[in-house]
Amino acid sequence: MPIKVLDLFAGAGGFSEGFYLNNCDLVAHIEMDKEACSTLETRAIFYALKKKKKLNFYNKYLLGEITKDDIIAKFNLEKERDSVIQAEISKKNYAYLIKEVKKRLMGKKLDIIIGGPPCQAYSMIGRSRDVNGMKGDKRNFLYKYYIKFLIGLKPKVFIFENVPGLKTAGGGKYLEDMEILMSEAGYYTKYKILNAADYGVPQNRKRIILVGWDKNLNITEYPDFGEVSRNYLVKDFLSDLPAIKHGYSMKSRKYKSKSKFLKKVGIQYPFLFDHTARPHTKHDLAIYKIALKEYSKGKLLRYNELPTKLITHKNTKAFLDRFKVVDYEAHAAQTIVAHISKDGHYYIHPDKKQLRSISVREAARLQTFPDSYKFEGSRTAKLKQIGNAVPPMLSRLIAHNLLDKLKKK
Repeated sequence: MPIKVLDLFAGAGGFSEGFYLNNCDLVAHIEMDKEACSTLETRAIFYALKKKKKLNFYNKYLLGEITKDDIIAKFNLEKERDSVIQAEISKKNYAYLIKEVKKRLMGKKLDIIIGGPPCQAYSMIGRSRDVNGMKGDKRNFLYKYYIKFLIGLKPKVFIFENVPGLKTAGGGKYLEDMEILMSEAGYYTKYKILNAADYGVPQNRKRIILVGWDKNLNITEYPDFGEVSRNYLVKDFLSDLPAIKHGYSMKSRKYKSKSKFLKKVGIQYPFLFDHTARPHTKHDLAIYKIALKEYSKGKLLRYNELPTKLITHKNTKAFLDRFKVVDYEAHAAQTIVAHISKDGHYYIHPDKKQLRSISVREAARLQTFPDSYKFEGSRTAKLKQIGNAVPPMLSRLIAHNLLDKLKKK
């Protein structure tokens, strides 16, 4: 019997992906963003077609030869479509959403809840940019509804993911209150701040990973997710992709990567799509050229060292690395965050001939999404989904470890 999983605040499904890869049954995903929900539906359909050995129909969808609705009707994939619930989790509807999840369980017991509420209210950058330091923001208290799902569905284990800033948000009160309420709901909890780079992800991405075990299981230790010893670099994830210019939009097409490494880590797919780069102004391209020149010398560009005519921001004392090149020779690049959807200045491609910020597919690769992963919506929507996601390479290790422990109980 497959392990049954619920993904709360699911985003584009990066956390779900690791559980799909461990043959779990993703009973439901709850997410408020329309485009992210469409992405979740597409991924659920991908796995259903893969199971049926009918991925040729998924490929036809990528090429625009068949619609998603046609695939759902042809293969009776209404269950997969309905596993995605588009809704904001709130005081008004959490009870209704719990009932909807129970419907999808069809009398079976839920094993695992994964996910974490939007991080902006807890992140240090979010607090620094908000005039009120995020005080009074309703997102500060979304964890209380997460706990309502624990009480209502009683999973054996849950994994709560969020930014390290959660540890200090509200003077540490939110995290402390969270753990007290989780204990009262019947769970032993422990957390650590993990860096995805230590688990094979080519990106420095620190996150709190809090694990809660049903007290009846008598598991109190924090899982060992298994750090990954590696000798690969950022360029191993990106250098096989075709060179493109800024503003280029690539249509889905067949693509054979020569990278044995990408095949080994499960990223390679015989089609390439979303290798699309945003357009840039002459002003930004002038700055990119300087950033790339500094990068070639092994230096980082500091914003206040630009020629005066190129400085347009009033703030020349903070965020001085706002124009940054992705280092091909590093083991881990800078963190991919949702701000990449607004501009690409912090993610400049290292090839000066291409002179652009990284493409949607390159951002997805740095997050370790496989090339088969289709993000729905506009370019901006896709980049936002990618920036908010849990890297699948990390979620796969988390899932594997938790399933192993559950099998022993």
